[in-house]
Amino acid sequence: MIATPDGYYVVVANASSDTLSVIDTRTEKVVETISTKPAEQLLFGSTPNALAISPNGCRLYASYGTNNSVAVIDFQPPQSKLLGCVPTGWYPAGLVLDTTRGGLYVANVKGTGSRNQSWEGKRALKGKAIFGFNSHDAQGTLSLLNLPATEELAESTQVVLNNNRLTESISALAPPRSDAVPKPVPERHGEPSIFKHVVYIIKENRTYDQVFGDMKKGEGDPQLCIFGSEVTPNHHKIVNEFVLLDNFYCSGVLSADGHQWTNEAYVTDYLEKAFAGFPRSYPYPGGDAMAYAPSGFIWDNVLAHKKTLRVYGEFVSATIRWKDPQREGKPSFIDCYRDFVDATGLIDIRATANIKTLEDYLCPTAVGFPGTVSDVYRAAQFINELKQFEESGGFPNFSIMLLPNDHTAGTRPDMPTPESAVADNDLALGRIVEAISHSKFWPETCIFVVQDDPQNGFDHIDGHRTVAMVISPYTRRKVVDSTNYNQTSMVRTMELILGLPPMNQFDSSATSMASCFTDQQDLTPYEAVPNQIPLDRLNPQLSQ
Repeated sequence: MIATPDGYYVVVANASSDTLSVIDTRTEKVVETISTKPAEQLLFGSTPNALAISPNGCRLYASYGTNNSVAVIDFQPPQSKLLGCVPTGWYPAGLVLDTTRGGLYVANVKGTGSRNQSWEGKRALKGKAIFGFNSHDAQGTLSLLNLPATEELAESTQVVLNNNRLTESISALAPPRSDAVPKPVPERHGEPSIFKHVVYIIKENRTYDQVFGDMKKGEGDPQLCIFGSEVTPNHHKIVNEFVLLDNFYCSGVLSADGHQWTNEAYVTDYLEKAFAGFPRSYPYPGGDAMAYAPSGFIWDNVLAHKKTLRVYGEFVSATIRWKDPQREGKPSFIDCYRDFVDATGLIDIRATANIKTLEDYLCPTAVGFPGTVSDVYRAAQFINELKQFEESGGFPNFSIMLLPNDHTAGTRPDMPTPESAVADNDLALGRIVEAISHSKFWPETCIFVVQDDPQNGFDHIDGHRTVAMVISPYTRRKVVDSTNYNQTSMVRTMELILGLPPMNQFDSSATSMASCFTDQQDLTPYEAVPNQIPLDRLNPQLSQ
């Protein structure tokens, strides 16, 4: 908020509405609502989040967090006018006006991204010095701008629009063509796809190099690979048989924003500004409405367009308890694992939705966190329902699943060692892909796999680079696709397949993953390979 120098007005930046509210302090009423979109055709997603005003009260400046720019507004309520925009660094979120120097100082929260190299020479893996970026290597910046003249704004506004891919955003809103033939990824939203089913699998916290650094055909660094082919044989086999994506990036840096990017293709200003310590919440599992984008979640988009939905562990809370009420204590990992492997049925595992919308669509026995439950158990819940769908029909158009155990529990006693946890995750993924590829739904199903964030590892290209997969009968086989993609690319591709419109500026402007596909069908099923690391190898107790 900011008050005008004469005190007659207070202006409020509405980050989740793309507007500014002008309040007349004499009447305590909103007398004007100013749209802050740099182009009116754009969907939601400019995020005005900080304000400054000239001493004479005639020029208002607003930073646009997600448009990476500052707006210049001729402030004349109730007839104020957006004059144009000036580009800044990444995610501007604070403004100071310096009239003495004729300057505007802009604090860019993300700045140049995860490019801080103050750690160089201090990182090691297994005692060996390494070079690798991490998503927490944040390097914010300060933009020092000369106050723009009105005649300069047309050119600088065009730079802002180009930077934010206006052409792509507008073309994404083109209506479907009636004569479009089905293809794996339609060119326009609403045109037919060969696929009728999308399975979206979200995993946890790995960089590309951590898992695929040992892949010689991709852009990897083997020195940074700690969960290579011995630990993740199915990951390696899948990308060898289908497509290896070695230029795919997470949009966020940890689970709080990562699950919003995977599910919303957007992160609210509230969340972006919470990184100093998350004073209100750490909202990765969906428990804080301040993290919900007004443009909605992908499942809202699915349901709004009459598609069917099933949820396996994403945005749920877990209840894990002994069925015998007389038995004391909570089940441990090894209790849950043996109960599953031996099919003793002693433990009850139940999911509760953290967002009411999802309540009617949950698999009741599929939970996300905690890692007390094995991923092979989670895979079995999906596979059991897949078999039921084969018998009765009704395989959903969109299934979303959390397979979190590659997060690991570190060295926590009585939890799986990191290698065992990742091997568990790998086997679960392999079994899911195998089950789908052997089912009658395989010809019309596409599986997307992505990490929610890359924070628990290093990467020699960038701390955001991550593991992602596209698996289907129309996926290009045995190739490397080095197209620059990120999580919003994946969301847009799923929307195109399912005939859903984009939700906001990010998924509308994203590059679809069409280059991962071919028009030639290959129904060869996937055969999962067994784990090479025991899944029940536990961390020892801490020494005294």
